Amino acid sequence: MPRIVYWNNIPTPYMVERFNAIAEHTDLDFEAWFSDRIDPERSWDIDETAWKFKYHYLRSVPFTRGRLKIPPLFYKRRPDLLVLLYGDATFTLGWAVARVVRVRIAFWSMITFDSWLQRRSWKERLKRIMFQRVDATLSAGNDSRSYAQQYGIAPERTFLLPHATNVHHFASASSLSGSERDERRRNLGLEGTTFIYVGRLWHGKGIEYLIAATGELDKICDAPISLLLVGDGPEEHTLRGHCQQQGVTRGVFTGFIQKQNLPLYYGLADVFVFPTLGDPYGLVVDEAMACGLPIISTNAAGEITDRISTGENGFVVPPMDSRALMESMRILVEDPNLRQQMGATSARKMYDLTPERWAERFEALSALILATPRV
Repeated sequence: MPRIVYWNNIPTPYMVERFNAIAEHTDLDFEAWFSDRIDPERSWDIDETAWKFKYHYLRSVPFTRGRLKIPPLFYKRRPDLLVLLYGDATFTLGWAVARVVRVRIAFWSMITFDSWLQRRSWKERLKRIMFQRVDATLSAGNDSRSYAQQYGIAPERTFLLPHATNVHHFASASSLSGSERDERRRNLGLEGTTFIYVGRLWHGKGIEYLIAATGELDKICDAPISLLLVGDGPEEHTLRGHCQQQGVTRGVFTGFIQKQNLPLYYGLADVFVFPTLGDPYGLVVDEAMACGLPIISTNAAGEITDRISTGENGFVVPPMDSRALMESMRILVEDPNLRQQMGATSARKMYDLTPERWAERFEALSALILATPRV
């Protein structure tokens, strides 16, 4: 049986769900490799006792100012297919070693935006070399698939593997009774139409534009509106100051909430807003859709138009445009029936995008990649 290894940077909750699904719902000889157990900038709980799959944390050696992770391609049974990232020196080393020992390679490809990173010519040349020397790429949608092809990989070697979400878990957002929801909202200080953002409190997420839009909307709305900010990050103090400056009196910061409790917070809101300046994807959008919320997002997120159909389950606006955000928010404040219709459409779009379906697709694509001629 072919051996498949997926090498990720850290064990994020959503990848753990997918790897568990591989172990439980496929016949793959599968193992996950992780460069690190945690990222100091992330607050997720890690509990290996809940993992159903084989895994390995990579050893490291000193390298310039940090440490370089060494893929065990020489001292463990080699995989037939190695799926990995490509964004740092560790993964570049892994790609090079896999090429030397003749392991098939697939990159997990994600579109990136200039607003989030500084492109260097030597890195762009290196990516072109690497992408032309892998057996395949896997991408969540056509934005990232096209991005991979820009670096020279043949189109027939680029495959789509849509992201997955624990749909049933997030759909539980609607399980709160009306009275319980009202009480929880009162305890948090939420009134009227509540807009929610979930994610890092960091300047690349564009939250200051959401706060400005909320402040302007509050001035022209007769009914109250609230802003619920769920997450932590280096900009929390600054963003609290923005709320004060913009007159957002019902701006609520919850801090980081673990995944098992997130549906409760989505369930307290009426609309999800994703004001990002350049996300490769933004899985929180999928979570909010599974919770049955209408979505307002900027177009600076990968695969966003695959998920949001303007006028059907939300609106897509330009980044750094508080006015456009505010106008979309106002439409949904003024039309509760439209909010309900859009939320139902969001939930329908997410119905089949489960970890189990992701695992089945991953198994099928692995077989397809292994059946194609080597690069």
